[in-house]
Amino acid sequence: MTQIYTILFDLDGTLVDTAPDLMAAHNHVMKKYGKNQKKLSDIKTLASRGAWIMMQRSFKEEIKDEITKKKMVDEFIDFYSKNINKKSQPIKGVFEFLDWAKSKNISMGVCTNKREHLAIDLLKKIDMYKYFEYVAGADTFAFNKPDSRHLTNTVEIIGGNLKKTIMIGDSEVDSMSAQNAGVPFVLIQDGYTDKTYKEIKHDVLIKDFTNLDKVIEKYL
Repeated sequence: MTQIYTILFDLDGTLVDTAPDLMAAHNHVMKKYGKNQKKLSDIKTLASRGAWIMMQRSFKEEIKDEITKKKMVDEFIDFYSKNINKKSQPIKGVFEFLDWAKSKNISMGVCTNKREHLAIDLLKKIDMYKYFEYVAGADTFAFNKPDSRHLTNTVEIIGGNLKKTIMIGDSEVDSMSAQNAGVPFVLIQDGYTDKTYKEIKHDVLIKDFTNLDKVIEKYL
């Protein structure tokens, strides 16, 4: 069947509230190395660009040795991969919206700066993977968000049309990606970012996926 439209989604803070499990992994590592742990609100401001940058931003000047940094990031990934869906929860209304999109023959993909195998594992464990034609993670291509090719390559792979594509995300990284790719951007308010919604360029602002179908219908 011919797809009439394509929707691309960010993952962390957009499809799934993953901050509690990211915080657990982060604090496990920091506690082991005798460093400062973070609150949930802190994690949400650090998590938009993937594990390596998240930990780098957390370290700041406290840890300068690159070998130690790498060990800590590796331990973060190891712990997180084993505890990836302990407390993570789908964003309100997301399953209803995904069901609606499927019923309208809308193709869907995920563009995340989470590593691909972790993204796929999480989506499978919360029974969401089946909705997506393709999942592009931080290591899927030789580039990732906010590089426009993260989005444009995904659209090409799933056979979509960039002129009939929209991006849904929760941070300035997602907004920049959409701008760079030339597609409309739906911003989920109060996401994983230290920016306010007023500081992030967007075409549509939502709190969750409730009634988003009515918004998307205007683009079809």
